[in-house]
Amino acid sequence: MRRIFNSRRGRIAIAGGSIVLLVALLVWRAPDLDVVKDAFTTVEWSWVAAAFFANLLSTWLRAVAWQVTLEQAIPEPYPAHRDVFSAFAVGMVANVALPGRVGEFARVGVVSRHIPDGASRWPAVAGSIFAHRVLDVIPTAGLAIYVLVAARLPGWADTGVYVVLGVGGFMLALAVALASWREGSAPEEGRSNIARLFHMARGGLTVFRRPGAAFVASILQLTAWGVQLLAVWLALRAFGINEPIAAAALVLLVVNVALAFPLWPSAVGLYQAAVALALLPYGISYEHGFAAGIGIQAIEIFVGVGLGLVFLAREGISFAALRDMPRVTDNAAEQRRPAPAEPEPGASADDRSRPDRELPIEEPIELEPIHEHGMTREPAVAHRRPVAASATVARESGSIREVT
Repeated sequence: MRRIFNSRRGRIAIAGGSIVLLVALLVWRAPDLDVVKDAFTTVEWSWVAAAFFANLLSTWLRAVAWQVTLEQAIPEPYPAHRDVFSAFAVGMVANVALPGRVGEFARVGVVSRHIPDGASRWPAVAGSIFAHRVLDVIPTAGLAIYVLVAARLPGWADTGVYVVLGVGGFMLALAVALASWREGSAPEEGRSNIARLFHMARGGLTVFRRPGAAFVASILQLTAWGVQLLAVWLALRAFGINEPIAAAALVLLVVNVALAFPLWPSAVGLYQAAVALALLPYGISYEHGFAAGIGIQAIEIFVGVGLGLVFLAREGISFAALRDMPRVTDNAAEQRRPAPAEPEPGASADDRSRPDRELPIEEPIELEPIHEHGMTREPAVAHRRPVAASATVARESGSIREVT
């Protein structure tokens, strides 16, 4: 996927396909813009403000849930909460402004700047983001079941709900299986680069092997989704749509399915069409629902972009650098890799290839006192460099450590 985004042909193909889909969508379900405009004249801004703060709270809860999964994946010292939230916010603005899920790469790049040896730990960080996404399966499944029981589902949505449940269950089972799978005891040197990356990425799923942490992260995600559901309901109220919470649940579920992998920034147009189609069974006109979709997405974008820009400035990252975040992370890993130690002059090829070899150290030699002009003074201390068996070089993670 990254190769596609980095190649000129890939970007042109994605952009062209996105434009075709957007035009087709607008031709198929283009709303009457006059009716959409009229819907904004009756907006109740107090409900909009309440929806904004609910979105803000939901965002914070999701960031805390990710921090729980991240702390299971990496050793101490852990990044501070403000650094984790900063990475989460930067990822949000990247997801809003760029197609695909570039924000996930941005989260990896930003949080890796705040952990020791972050350039070599990014696979574990990426694994924690996958684990965090998998935790969404539980509230999504609950939302889907609630929609099946309580909402007025359009005929085309029944199959989609069951697909969501099936895919979500598969992802959760896969994550638990990967986290529980025991690898062979092959030495680190004997593994390929792909095997090493896979091993480190599995470390991001450690949360699924620790019931306490998994429970805390799941509760945080459930709460975040509940607050997000409240935010959607409040936004609908702002546009005069006084339907029960089940209608908001249907809107939230349909929108998340439609935007699972946005092909153009924020999937503008598709988002609004999804909201409008979900509200049709409740007697809400397509134009009215489309206007509500504009309002709901505008609130989410305002939260995501507002926080993202603030933390982009805090991190000192330019907006243009977001799409290159994976490449920057890889380059940093190469730059931080220590150079091999220079062999000593005269060392044989066998000595140079040994992982543990003797290191010369200085050893003082006592000299006789010096008698000069009837006075005695202490001699200077001379040094020689014999080979000491107690000094060895231990190579650990590419670094050299002297052991005495």
